[in-house]
Amino acid sequence: MLRIVVAKPGLDGHDRGAKVVARALRDAGHEVVYTGLHQTPEQIVETALQEDADLIGLSVLSGAHMTLFRRIIELLEERDARDIVVFGGGIVPEEDVAPLQELGVAKIFTPGATTGEITGWVSEHFAEETQETQQTGRTGGDDTPA
Repeated sequence: MLRIVVAKPGLDGHDRGAKVVARALRDAGHEVVYTGLHQTPEQIVETALQEDADLIGLSVLSGAHMTLFRRIIELLEERDARDIVVFGGGIVPEEDVAPLQELGVAKIFTPGATTGEITGWVSEHFAEETQETQQTGRTGGDDTPA
């Protein structure tokens, strides 16, 4: 089981997608902490450290994804916590995906990604940690849009 912090940084006021993803990850057998709306990067990193998170999933719809993801990565580096994997999604133009990955973001899910794709990516890339979940037969996620 992984510990995953799902967060809504910045001024985004719409969190349905983040809640759907958080629920799908939980249903896949992971421990999920949802931070709620209007979190600062500092609050998100602090939550991840306090919760001993393995991953941070960010949902950004405001267009501030470059700034917000960069700041999260910087704060993790400052706190010697780059072992925490950062991924996310939202309204992110395709041309910004590669620069985000160069910053250290593991994966960006663009509009239209399903919860099955997201939980599948987590399971595939963190198989050792999710082996127990797979043995129980709980896969979580489906074709529900995130």
